[in-house]
Amino acid sequence: MNSSYFVHPTSIIDEGAKIGTGTMIWHFSHIMSGSVIGSNCTFGQNCFVANRVEIGDHCKIQNNVSIYEGVVLEDYVFCGPSMVFTNVKIPRCQYPRNTSDDYIETRVGFGASIGANATIVCGVTIGRHAFVAAGSVVTKDVPNYATIAGVPGKIVGWRSPDGNPLHFNDFNMANDEEGNTYQRVGDEVFSVGK
Repeated sequence: MNSSYFVHPTSIIDEGAKIGTGTMIWHFSHIMSGSVIGSNCTFGQNCFVANRVEIGDHCKIQNNVSIYEGVVLEDYVFCGPSMVFTNVKIPRCQYPRNTSDDYIETRVGFGASIGANATIVCGVTIGRHAFVAAGSVVTKDVPNYATIAGVPGKIVGWRSPDGNPLHFNDFNMANDEEGNTYQRVGDEVFSVGK
């Protein structure tokens, strides 16, 4: 075992997995060969990371999360307890879809948060600093800074990088608590500086 990261004795790390310095992997987790995990990540108990998954730095993966092939997490992504990623659009036992060509990429942007028991249907991109509410089902791309809730998930608001709500004025402009300014154009929000 590499001393630059921590693995609980009940967890399994397959040969060929790459794990960054300072990462902690707790009870009953399995990290498969070919996965790449960044530095200073935390995995709760009973997590699974499949082949060819890419996870950035400083990600927090809570208990009972499986990250299947085709999923890419950028830096500072939060995955709440028991949230679900899928990776095949039409799963069938009789017609197996289990090659890397069958798996559809799902990307979660820098600083995004996914709440407990949410489901992310494969093939979507979740934008930077987006927030997916607990129990939501995401079936289409999520814009940067958007708050998504419901089944299927719909935009119900906007959040700053620190997670506080953004309240847009009549000119579609908003400021966060740190004095940063944001502009909304349709269903997209852009940071325009201080």
